[in-house]
Amino acid sequence: MTASPPSPVASLAPTRRWWILAVIGVAQLMVILDNSIVNIALPSAQADLGFSDAQRQWVVTAYALAFGSLLLLGGRLSDLFGRKAAFVVGLIGFAVASVLGGLAPGFGLLVGARALQGAFGALLAPAALSLLTTTFPAGRDRARAFGVFSALAGSGAAIGLLLGGTLTEYFDWRWCMYVNVVFALIAMVGALLLLPAHPSERRPRLDIWGTLTASGGLFCIVFGFATAETDGWTSGVVYAFLAVGVVLLVAFVVIQRVVSAPLLPLRVLLDRHRGGSYLTILVLTTGMFGVTLFLAYVLQQYLGLTPVLTGVAMLPMVASIMSASTTMPALLLPRVGPKPLIFVGLLLGAGALFWFSFLSPDSTYAGSVLGPLILMGLGMGTAMSTSINTATLGVDRADAGVASATVNTMQQVGGSVGTALLSSIAGTATAAALAVAGTSPRTAALAGYDRAFVVASIIFVIGAVVCASIVPAGRPHAVPATASTSGLGTSARELPVGQDPWGGPDTVSAPAPLARPVEGGLVGRVLDGAAGSASVTATVTLIDASDGAQVGRARTAEDGSYALEVPRPGDYLLVCSAPGRRPVAERVRIAAVDLAISRDLWAPAG
Repeated sequence: MTASPPSPVASLAPTRRWWILAVIGVAQLMVILDNSIVNIALPSAQADLGFSDAQRQWVVTAYALAFGSLLLLGGRLSDLFGRKAAFVVGLIGFAVASVLGGLAPGFGLLVGARALQGAFGALLAPAALSLLTTTFPAGRDRARAFGVFSALAGSGAAIGLLLGGTLTEYFDWRWCMYVNVVFALIAMVGALLLLPAHPSERRPRLDIWGTLTASGGLFCIVFGFATAETDGWTSGVVYAFLAVGVVLLVAFVVIQRVVSAPLLPLRVLLDRHRGGSYLTILVLTTGMFGVTLFLAYVLQQYLGLTPVLTGVAMLPMVASIMSASTTMPALLLPRVGPKPLIFVGLLLGAGALFWFSFLSPDSTYAGSVLGPLILMGLGMGTAMSTSINTATLGVDRADAGVASATVNTMQQVGGSVGTALLSSIAGTATAAALAVAGTSPRTAALAGYDRAFVVASIIFVIGAVVCASIVPAGRPHAVPATASTSGLGTSARELPVGQDPWGGPDTVSAPAPLARPVEGGLVGRVLDGAAGSASVTATVTLIDASDGAQVGRARTAEDGSYALEVPRPGDYLLVCSAPGRRPVAERVRIAAVDLAISRDLWAPAG
């Protein structure tokens, strides 16, 4: 049996944890803002550097290819060499690449700088999310922290429109690159001062073949969809790259099943709560990119707004995302679990997208845009915060980086799929409308956007049904009424009685049988955390970490001893609760069930 060592953030003061969240938020905002800002700056950069329309797409594609293909590698590197180190290196590299892009005298260096930004972003983004996961492992604070993080993820594109428009209009397009240095410096100073060291928990081993197949497969998938956006779906290059990408990803899955140190352990994906959450993120980002892309066109081309005012017009959606993501999951997630929140959030998004499909040349902002913007924000905030929280809940600290990288991968692939698919649908519908005699180009283009919004709403409805069918009902890792599922060993995190990892009251209760000898499984004693040797009468519960099911429960004997049968090898949570004491829990990994494995627990004073 092996158990993870104590978390270095277990004893952080609450105030310091919230400052760490601020540092992580600044870094996350920088990565999310970058694409939107660059899109706003592209026309000015093109005029200044003199590159063609065909070359312009590569300024965006170079970043997407590097970022999307290296995310899983970046996540695993943060697991192997330490999350703080990966975070700081990612910040420095991203800032240097941004300076190079701002100083670029021509097209070649600009594209190279964007690719370098993507590579360091692939190291930074998973490290940021895994730091959040380990800093807020459980409780109501976790729901609030992930609400803030998800608000930044969901509203960053809209904020980028405002910031990019301001910088381009009042300064220079190069400041759209230089501004990243300001974000990076703030985050780096905070990281060096506040973040505890996250040393490698094992000797670094990297799955080379898994890295090559995953990076190659994601590269081909992202490139295929990017090519479809520019060349259309009739291009043979599109299908060739998509096919090769699928083959490489299938090979990647096969490799992960057989190697001893996989790049992405399949246990991370096969958990139904986690798998359904990853799919939710994919669907959400598919539609979100459609909103920011097409709605920006509508606001500027049909309502006559400047880039700055377009960003201002998006602020109601930003406000509703922030409101929903910081309140709804914190209030409801502990009570109902992720399933209904994901389902309702996706349906709200579907309703907003369908509402957008009624835009016409006579539409006004107050009458046709404001309402669906707020509705979209409510849906995005509810579903995104819930899914990111659930996707990283309960993951082993050794896998936190790669689990976080999978979240970022779903966002990147979803953005690529959404942009390519919805752009091609809009283009086809526009061409069909132009074929009708008397249709003006402006009216035809709006008809294309409306068709894309309808398709996006259908994707959200299908996604709601599929994701809700994958995610089980109830809360993952539910525990008895006086227990909690966080903390490890003698440094176990101490939570108030009645809390679970979601931060809500638990209602599971059952009488605990007296401890009895078992042939194999877990045996040990519950000892007084202050006295060090005195025994404590307590209830010990064994929970299957893969599905949250309680598989064993016993009350200690007079000498504090307990014994629990283990049904099968795997990862478990060993939870201890005693009257007048804070509950503690320890994550354990059982390799064989026919061994009597000793595990002593320490019950801290209440």
